[in-house]
Amino acid sequence: MRSFYHYLMTYRGKKRPDDKSQLADWAFYDHNFPRHSTDYDELSSYLEWNSPFATALVTFDALWDDYKK
Repeated sequence: MRSFYHYLMTYRGKKRPDDKSQLADWAFYDHNFPRHSTDYDELSSYLEWNSPFATALVTFDALWDDYKK
């Protein structure tokens, strides 16, 4: 299974950014983002401590559901 980061990168670079693309762009530039992780708790904890915008955790949960499908 590919990492969540790899999945998230499919949302990068939209001309009209939405929350998903903002999270992807932020993760791309954050060198401490757990890029090889497939663990929900690790990623969720990291975002709780380093949330880039107010709806980042809600966005992450929605993306996580799609990622696990």
